[in-house]
Amino acid sequence: PRPTIVSQGSDMTRVLLLGGTTEASALARAMAEVGIDAIFSYAGRTDAPVAQPLPMRIGGFGGVDGLVAWIKSEAITHIVDATHPFAARMSQNVLIASKIAGVPLLVLERPAWVAEPGDDWQHVPDTEAAVRALPDRPTRVFLAIGKQTLSLFASKPQHNYLLRLVDAPEGPLPLPDAEAVIARGPFTEADDLKLLSDHRIEVIIAKNAGGSGAEAKLKAARLLQIPVILIDRPVLPPRDVVGTVTEVMGWIGHPARLGV
Repeated sequence: PRPTIVSQGSDMTRVLLLGGTTEASALARAMAEVGIDAIFSYAGRTDAPVAQPLPMRIGGFGGVDGLVAWIKSEAITHIVDATHPFAARMSQNVLIASKIAGVPLLVLERPAWVAEPGDDWQHVPDTEAAVRALPDRPTRVFLAIGKQTLSLFASKPQHNYLLRLVDAPEGPLPLPDAEAVIARGPFTEADDLKLLSDHRIEVIIAKNAGGSGAEAKLKAARLLQIPVILIDRPVLPPRDVVGTVTEVMGWIGHPARLGV
């Protein structure tokens, strides 16, 4: 059940928005439009982060202790975690830090993808399980998982891997037979149909990120009857979670956005 969210707004509102998602950017625009005092924080894993209409900071905080100190020094009154659903360490740290600092936290998170008729999905709990789920025979694999855990697939060197990355790799890819396509979403179904067809992809490995920005590959896989190995989201402690910018704005204390 969705939690009951009570507005925490005041005249001294100052928000830390942990971003990196399409939803975070939409929330930043909504905050800027009504003049909310907020700071947009990127983790720093992207070389060229998308510019935001709010003051930005890039990089880590130095763990829970560093985050608590920063929250206090910046007089933060509200924290919104709109990071990627797989940014588990950051989400865990901010949950702990918010409790220590006594600052309310709300999570803005898009719903997970759900299989539809025609989908051939195999759910796995983590990337290691996705590696094990690959067949033994040489296969053309589309790895749509970012760059953080690519090296795990080196244990299956017989496959040909197609990667889609936001930034060009700084050095050689950690896989013996791989090609990288550099592109930033959102992606269209037509584009992904062409990508999968041109590269003769036989299986897709993806994270269940949810949302529309990266869903095109799943729609294309459905049409091309390509099986998908889908990595489930990490399990996190209970948190107050909403799915829309409108709900976050109301929680901050700007219900004028509720009709938008």
